[in-house]
Amino acid sequence: SAEMAEAGAMKAGDALHPADTATTVRVRDGERVVTDGPFAETKELLGGYYLIDVPDLDTALDWAAKAPHIGRGSVEVRPVQVFDQG
Repeated sequence: SAEMAEAGAMKAGDALHPADTATTVRVRDGERVVTDGPFAETKELLGGYYLIDVPDLDTALDWAAKAPHIGRGSVEVRPVQVFDQG
């Protein structure tokens, strides 16, 4: 984390509380439905995130390989979706 921040790549990131603290919100037929717990039952859970600004996927993958706990889990790399405001 410190290396990423020092390199200027890291824009944001935080650890998340456990999945059992989650609340899931859906809207179905115009009605808000709130459910205690994560949106899916799974063995793998999101533990935190990094938002980084790098020039390409290869650079993002290099940073992912240095993530804390990478030896015991995995890192999913995704681009940020940009929506047209016009």
